Amino acid sequence: MKLVIATMAASLATAAATVALAPPAGADTVAYLVNVHVRPGYNFPNADAAIGYGNTICDRVAGKMSYAQLVDQVKADFRTTDYYQGAYLINQAVNELCPAQIWQLRQSAAGYTVPA
Repeated sequence: MKLVIATMAASLATAAATVALAPPAGADTVAYLVNVHVRPGYNFPNADAAIGYGNTICDRVAGKMSYAQLVDQVKADFRTTDYYQGAYLINQAVNELCPAQIWQLRQSAAGYTVPA
């Protein structure tokens, strides 16, 4: 019985140490860069410009800009009328650069319909 308790205690200690050493969930700039550079139409001059723009999207979401305004702003910045072009960049930025803002983005987009 003592051996079972000692084994369980050692297992729990190992699991606790593993959880304590795990890196925190957060931004994945590499995934963001890959996704926005592979999709044509954004033409960022370099990685810093792409990340900087993505961070402005994160700031707008955190500032509770409405989803409609956010899509319109991104479309205007990239001189496109393509809703998907704007929505894709917004989703990539929030999912990869500021995942803590996913809930806010979802709340903002609730009920949104693409204009005809």
